[in-house]
Amino acid sequence: MLDQIKKGYIGNPSQLATLRRLTLAEGKARGTEIIEIKTAGGLELELLPDTGLDIGQTRFMGIKMSWMSKNGYDSPAIINPYETEFLNTFPGGLMYSCGLRSAGPANKDNGEWHPLHGRYHSLSAEHISTEINDEEIVVKGTIRETALFGHALEMKRCVRVPVFGSSITVEDTITNQTPRDEEIMQIYHCNFGYPLLSEKAKLVLPEKRETLPRSDFAKTGLGRELVFDEPIPGEEERVFLQKMEDEFWARLENDDIGVSMTISWSGDTLPILSEWRSMAAGDYVLGLEPTNCYICGRHNERENGTLPVLKAFESVSNTVKIEFAAL
Repeated sequence: MLDQIKKGYIGNPSQLATLRRLTLAEGKARGTEIIEIKTAGGLELELLPDTGLDIGQTRFMGIKMSWMSKNGYDSPAIINPYETEFLNTFPGGLMYSCGLRSAGPANKDNGEWHPLHGRYHSLSAEHISTEINDEEIVVKGTIRETALFGHALEMKRCVRVPVFGSSITVEDTITNQTPRDEEIMQIYHCNFGYPLLSEKAKLVLPEKRETLPRSDFAKTGLGRELVFDEPIPGEEERVFLQKMEDEFWARLENDDIGVSMTISWSGDTLPILSEWRSMAAGDYVLGLEPTNCYICGRHNERENGTLPVLKAFESVSNTVKIEFAAL
């Protein structure tokens, strides 16, 4: 932005990019903090430090890209990690992180209870820093999931957004801070809704992949996993697990609104893409979810021999990038 100031195009960097912290003043999300980011490339997003620095509502060129559930934002103080309470609090948003120790259905593993999709989203970030420079907007924070006499997992998250661009890069490093191995499960639950998602949209995936339907109903959608229907009252959800070979990306295109979204991720640490599709009226959403597991819950993954392990005092790093473009 310094070049634009030197040339006299602007006198205040905020004319091109915005980085500010807000607090909601009403409703059930009252008291929730938002870090608002707007770029010169037409991207607007809300980071949520109270819920693990996840990404909430997102727009590109003024058009809504993300999906928001019927629940909307909640104060993290009322999130109860029990049984299916997730259904009453899940807000959607562009990125909802699941884990760090279980993902998928609620389950009991080795005598320990794990709620649906884990406890991550009920954890607030700390040591938050924000920066805006000539090239990018950077937000960092630390999230810890711990237990007395038990686990201590620390995740450092860095979110990078180019000042003149329309992409979001999330870089996470998870460290096991105990002298014993700890199993970890992670899903980057990225959610896209109307008008980006409609019957006019199409999904593009790498050719070299294996598609695994997760249910009998999902099997009925094989061959149509790249196209979408109009909203259907009461339609059951479908989930496909996409196992990529050597390319780790997916693109959602909608010629009707002239916008595309491309998501890419670190395939060495997140080898599977879960494609969650709900064509149900009122719950109309596409979830593209890079993950390190088969989303079966901690107990079933252990039984299946597919539960990822983070060794004592070791770290693993994941990267997910979401980029929007005009067609």
